[in-house]
Order: sequence, then structure tokens, then C-alpha cells
Amino acid sequence: MEWSLERMREWVAGGMQSVRECESSALGTALCLAILFIWYCYRVGCEHSAPLLHGGFSPEPRGGAVPGGVLASDLSARGGSLKLRQVGGVGGSGVGEEELNGFAYCQSPECFRCAKPGEGLNQRLYHSLQEYAKRYTWAGMGRVHKGVREQGRYLLCSRPSIQKPEVFFLPDLPSAPFFSREAQKHDVELLERSFPALLAEFESVYRLPSSRTSSSLPLGWKANSTPRGQWWTFYLVNQGTPMVLNARRCPRTWRVLGQLRTFIANNVFGNACFSVLSPGATITEHYGPTNVRLRCHLGLKVPSGCELVVGGEPQCWSEGSCLLFDDSFLHTAFHDGSPEDGPRVVFMVDLWHPNVAAAERQALDYIFTPGR
Repeated sequence: MEWSLERMREWVAGGMQSVRECESSALGTALCLAILFIWYCYRVGCEHSAPLLHGGFSPEPRGGAVPGGVLASDLSARGGSLKLRQVGGVGGSGVGEEELNGFAYCQSPECFRCAKPGEGLNQRLYHSLQEYAKRYTWAGMGRVHKGVREQGRYLLCSRPSIQKPEVFFLPDLPSAPFFSREAQKHDVELLERSFPALLAEFESVYRLPSSRTSSSLPLGWKANSTPRGQWWTFYLVNQGTPMVLNARRCPRTWRVLGQLRTFIANNVFGNACFSVLSPGATITEHYGPTNVRLRCHLGLKVPSGCELVVGGEPQCWSEGSCLLFDDSFLHTAFHDGSPEDGPRVVFMVDLWHPNVAAAERQALDYIFTPGR
């Protein structure tokens, strides 16, 4: 083979041309992939949009004002459309709902929170989990998958149990009736620092003389079934659904909710409300819907003779301090004080159990999205 300077120049020039062509081809391929990725993210975002409290939700009613009555959950976002459902208050029509232990049950066969445990619920849970995993990932879904697969064993067991969540049980979570404040230290300290603001906003919306009954409750308040006495709640978030009119009346409390790191804001297990128990009242023993949350009570007004019993263990509230408990344990509350003592008042908010991992929280938000 004959070597020459001219031939070497030809080879170098040919090689540089090939490199330029490869760079152009690679750049074009990368650009096409980037465009496809952006389009995919846009489609996923459009298909799965959930109401996010931490995204700066504004407590203003959409589509105009809502007439009188107590708002119940269903402000849901699916496919970019919002649906606001109202339960008629006194003097109003509306959707009839069954009330039990402070929750308004819509009795819809499509509602996870209201569905009876059984094969139908198990199948829907598993279908939602599969849909989530196909869209995102199976990584970190071991306990969620196990919980969905074995819901029948956890929920349909007829034997008496001190812990028996009514809707969803996540296995292998550390459980105890009460938890130390260290379990959610940041949020507990934030709530306790906000005690004066929350108390002031409670007093601004609470206008219930001792003779009030459910037939004359003002807008935003809800009466709950009790064997004796009276129990009222004023929800800012009910089963993952923002109560926009109530939130607008409590802007500082709403801001505090937005600052909580572990508030369950995006699924049906999340609630936040002012809870009032009249003297002589007792709340029937009951179980909460799941063990993935800790219920937090910040004492706002606590007369003597008030007690919370969870899993057979009694505790007393104190003003300005938080109690953390797992409400999937059998629990009750009572106020044995005199009428002169006034009502017991707490601010109630649902926080994630500290041992539920971030990937599990994201999956549960997807599976139990309000309205799904």
C-alpha cells in the first residue's frame, strides 16, 4: 500500500466529515427524544392531576358562590375537571347521606372510603395499584402490594380486635395506641407555636350557644352522632377534599396546614377540623379507616373531666399541646365536666405514620385519591 501526504490528508478529511455527520445524527436523535419526553410528561400531568394543598391552594370557591348548606367531600380533580358536591343543610335540599362517627358517607359503590370491605374493594385496590405501578414503578411497593393482596384477612376477620382499620391496613408498620411527639416533631412544634392563631380563628367561627342543636347549626358546622351530648366539627379538609368556604374563613389556620410536612392532603384519609365536645358528651367507641396515619389533637380548650381512650389507654388533653394517636385502634372520647366548664375543643389533623416511606405515600395518594 502506497503511503503519501496527500492520501493522509484525504483520510483525515474523510474522517472529520464522518464525525460531523455522526454528531448531527446524534444531536437530531437527542432532540427527538427530548421532545417525546416532554410530550409524555405533559400527557401524564393532564391525565393525573390531584388537588394539592401544598401547591398554594386558594380557598376560593370555583365557579361562583355555593348556596347555604354544609359542604361535604367531593371537590375532586380528575382529568382536569373539578366537581363540587354539596350536602344540603337546614332548610336546603341536597344529597342524603348517612352520618357515622363524624364522617358523611356518600354510600356510593365507587367510593373507597364508604365501600364495605370485600372482594369488590380488594379488586379495585389492586387494579389501582397496578395502574400506578405501570405508570410509575413497582419499586418500594412490597408492603402496599402485600396489604392490598391480604386486605380480606385483615379486614374481614370477625374476631374482636383492639386494632381493626375499616378500609386499608398496611402490614408491618410499628403500632401503638399513642405515639411520642418526637414521631412528627416538626409538625407538632409548628402546631403548638400556632396555638394562639388557631384558637383565635376557632373563636371567630364558633357561635354555638349551649342550647344549639343540629337543626340550627350555622353554615360550615356539622353535627355528629353521639349516644349522649353533642359533638360538632368544622372541617377545613374532609377526606382529602378542601372545604373551600370554611378555609376562606380561617386563612391563618389554612396557612399552617400548608406548612405541615406530613399532613395527608391528597387522599381520602386526610382530615383537618375544629372538633367541639359539649359537657356530658360521649363519642361511641369506633375504629378509624387506616393505620397509615397518626391523628393529631391540639388542645384549644380543655376543661377538667375530659379524656381520650385509645386501645384501652387513657390520656388527657392539655391546652396548647398535641396528642398523637393511631385511630385504627378502638378509641373513644368523653367530656364529664359540668355545663359551667364549657366545651372541650381540639384542632384535629391527620399526619402520615412516620414509618410509611415516601414511595408508599405517593402510591397511597394515587390509589385513594378523592373521587377515584
